Amino acid sequence: MKSRETLLIVDDSVESLNFLTDALEDAGFTVLVALNGLAAMTLVDRVAPDLVLMDAVMPGIDGFETCRRLKANNFYVDLPVIFMTGLSESEDIIRGFQAGGVDYVTKPVIPDELLPRIQRHLATAQSVRSARTALDLTGRFLIAVDSTGRTVWSTPQATRLLREVFSDDAAGAFTVPSELAACLSPPPNGHAPSTKMKVGDRSLEIIYVGKVSDGEILLRLAIAEAEADKSALRRAFALTDRETDVLLWIAAGKSNRDIAEILGLSHRTVNKYLDQIYLKISVENRASAAAKAVRVLTGL
Repeated sequence: MKSRETLLIVDDSVESLNFLTDALEDAGFTVLVALNGLAAMTLVDRVAPDLVLMDAVMPGIDGFETCRRLKANNFYVDLPVIFMTGLSESEDIIRGFQAGGVDYVTKPVIPDELLPRIQRHLATAQSVRSARTALDLTGRFLIAVDSTGRTVWSTPQATRLLREVFSDDAAGAFTVPSELAACLSPPPNGHAPSTKMKVGDRSLEIIYVGKVSDGEILLRLAIAEAEADKSALRRAFALTDRETDVLLWIAAGKSNRDIAEILGLSHRTVNKYLDQIYLKISVENRASAAAKAVRVLTGL
């Protein structure tokens, strides 16, 4: 192994924990332990292990429910969870996979049989992370959502972007806002639908990429920083800061009344700035001003 991967063992049996810890540490892993599901979720948040070995039957929150809760968090959707249990009925095995597990081993666990499974799932998880990171590096901030708009997975940069724009709650279970719901439908005319919304001083755009399966719709995120837009307009037209603010909102389709409320100005003051803007950018009305600003902002 290139590095010491961290494994988390979750089991209410101290004897089982000790046995597996010794075997896995001897194999070169760093091992963490938790005696119940709540302790496991706390450890995962603090340490971010590479793989979890989860006892299915525990008092309180059982392993199946613990896994479901972990998988509801966008950060842990790729975290491999291998269930360990004495249950061997088909329905129990199915429950494990439905909860989000990647594998299922029966107790008593035999380390020589468990280790190849661990290494295979670690390699698969690393490949998935590498692929999504590669998409980030090419500027493809992607999220996959279900038909309700709830995140199934996202690339690392997309996850960070959602956290920044919509607060930390988005890391767990981001749902596409209702204002952007149009992007969940396939394009009726061959043109990929996209929708935008303002979030603070940012403009978030979500663009429909395609339907991966019945449960996954692939979307691309794009973010426009107001400061970058303002800088472009200032350079293009030699405007003052306040003139730039007014022109930026004109380009966004806002009325004079809206702009006055947004910027804390009187309606008369907004009209005064508009007259100055028309003169500086050589246009005669707001429609022409908006069109000229949009050409600068889009690079057309």
